[in-house]
Amino acid sequence: MDTKFMKSISEKKKPQKTDQHIPPIAGTSFGVLLSIAVLGAVFGDGKYNDAIVGAWALFWTFLGTYILFALKVASQWEKAIVLRLGKFQKLAGPGAFWIIPIIDNIPTWIDHRVMVTPFAAQKTLTKDTVPVDVDAVLFWVVWDAEKAALEVENYRAAVDWAAQTALRDIIGRMMLADILVGRSSLDKELQQVIDERTTPWGVTVQSVEIRDIVIPQDLEDAMSRQAQAERERQARVILGESEKQIAESFAEASKSYVNNPTALHLRAMNMLFEGLKEKGALVIVPSSAVDTMNLGGLSGMVSLAQNNLPKEDK
Repeated sequence: MDTKFMKSISEKKKPQKTDQHIPPIAGTSFGVLLSIAVLGAVFGDGKYNDAIVGAWALFWTFLGTYILFALKVASQWEKAIVLRLGKFQKLAGPGAFWIIPIIDNIPTWIDHRVMVTPFAAQKTLTKDTVPVDVDAVLFWVVWDAEKAALEVENYRAAVDWAAQTALRDIIGRMMLADILVGRSSLDKELQQVIDERTTPWGVTVQSVEIRDIVIPQDLEDAMSRQAQAERERQARVILGESEKQIAESFAEASKSYVNNPTALHLRAMNMLFEGLKEKGALVIVPSSAVDTMNLGGLSGMVSLAQNNLPKEDK
């Protein structure tokens, strides 16, 4: 294994981060109550006996400390897993909630927003033994915070590994051509497979998007040449079909001249005239056509007409 792969494994094995932050309202309350305790002890000294002053200071200090460690606030998008003496007690949040210090514990906070996880399958062999690199993005969300916290050690890493193994498994069962042209079907199949694996963890997969498919450069060049050859073949086929259609059109037109040689002669004379009237045009006509249609006389008449044109028109 390479260093990059080993590093990714070690990162995924790290435990989930717990959020044991003290909310601002708890810290502020602790400060206010501690100030009350101190001020009461200062101003009560000499006016009341020491027992009453001590009880006053102890009460407000204890109350402030309790609020400091017992009051928690969960954001709108998260839930807190509360364990009491190691056993699951409740899901708390969003908003403010209370716990019993020392007895209760919050090991993790579950985020209910849509999570985005990029993953990849590098140098994975397809069914026709072609190594490909595939990059994808997974969109998923936790729908059951209790399962996500209690059924799997690290649900984020578990989802990532489930996505990678599913991608490698599907690539190994597909031909390269199917992967290249069937991205939408690959996305749907990946979503279904990953969702089946993550549902017991309280996680559902919303969608999977294939970002990029990289194939070896030599194979890419070969496929490019194949595509170019296919386009040339199609061009030749289209040209052949066009020639066939032209021939059929000529054959259809020739039926109009079968029993009407005069019309055929007129058509030929018109085509010859169109060619001769262009300046510098050279037309080669078979001798049989000259004899049958008297084209020699016609050519002379055309030449005589051109000589008699004004100089500016020549």
